[in-house]
Amino acid sequence: MAANTPLPKFPVTKDSLHAELKKNVQQYFNNLNIKQHGNWTLYSKSIILLTAFVGLYLHLLLGNAPWWLALIECAALGLVIAMIGFNIMHDGNHGSYSGSKWWNKMASYSGSVMGASQFMWDMKHNIIHHSFTNIDGVDDDIEAGDMLRLAPTQDYKKMHKYQYIYFVLLYSMMYLFWVFYSDYRKYFTQKIGEIPLKKMNRSLHIRFWLVKIFHALLFVVLPILVLGWKAWLIGFLVMGLVGGFFLSIVFQLAHTVEDAAFPLPLPATNKLENEFAVHQLSTTANFATKNKLWTWVLGGLNFQVEHHLFPKVAHIHYPAISKIVKETCKQHNAPYIEYNSMGAAIKAHVSFLKRMGKPTAVAA
Repeated sequence: MAANTPLPKFPVTKDSLHAELKKNVQQYFNNLNIKQHGNWTLYSKSIILLTAFVGLYLHLLLGNAPWWLALIECAALGLVIAMIGFNIMHDGNHGSYSGSKWWNKMASYSGSVMGASQFMWDMKHNIIHHSFTNIDGVDDDIEAGDMLRLAPTQDYKKMHKYQYIYFVLLYSMMYLFWVFYSDYRKYFTQKIGEIPLKKMNRSLHIRFWLVKIFHALLFVVLPILVLGWKAWLIGFLVMGLVGGFFLSIVFQLAHTVEDAAFPLPLPATNKLENEFAVHQLSTTANFATKNKLWTWVLGGLNFQVEHHLFPKVAHIHYPAISKIVKETCKQHNAPYIEYNSMGAAIKAHVSFLKRMGKPTAVAA
């Protein structure tokens, strides 16, 4: 999409499915007289994850662990950092962690342990991805450069034939790429893809650099001073590669799978065919929703359908409202994509990568 091309628009429909879904889900909260934001179920999980992060970090820095245990702990730290992103930062950034704006902001800043700019994430994820899911040229989440083809309208290259194999390496590098390159590219170009960023005031500029400096001190400078650069480099790479793959695969399983659609606006009107809710339902997939462990670990991101329809609802409510969403979709003959297990979702993703690795693969 060229920089001067206006963003696609959704058709306005009377008695929309989105309005029906919002009414039914709101009725659930009204009937139980509960709020849509987090509660102590979420807050206790936050305490567990933040305690695990501090414990692992300090033990790696000061515990003088044997090398094999240190490597395990580095991998575990990568997983915990990703889980903080899934469970705390993600809800905080959407304003669903708490009824308090201050606590939501504090939760969103937990992403600082990943070196992630809250402002860049808000633009990339909340505004662009959640509005224009799977739209090639707009949704930055499916723009992975030349080495991956993640939409049927993207250019085919011969190397894509093998992307279903080498994607593991590329996904593992996602965290390092994000922290040390992607955020800076957005900052200095003031664009996400071809979409201009909102104007950054002085406060946003300061916060961007404070997060980057904090992350560099915590994960680069201090470990090198205490452990030496060789031990730091090995440990940091293990942490970053494990955490990066975990972060990447979870988000890819929600949208780049065999049953997901990749709609484009009509050239004449720049309008999309489906209303907002139907668009989200056709481009988003759930997985492993009956597995309570995965739901806890992933911060409800296995309920991506509910998250995309109700991003302001805390993830602890997704299992309950998913029944309402599924039933409403059934009544309206609307799509509802779901894979029974994590394994089934991974299989659907690999199958999608294989299909995109063929030059004949085009938009449906």
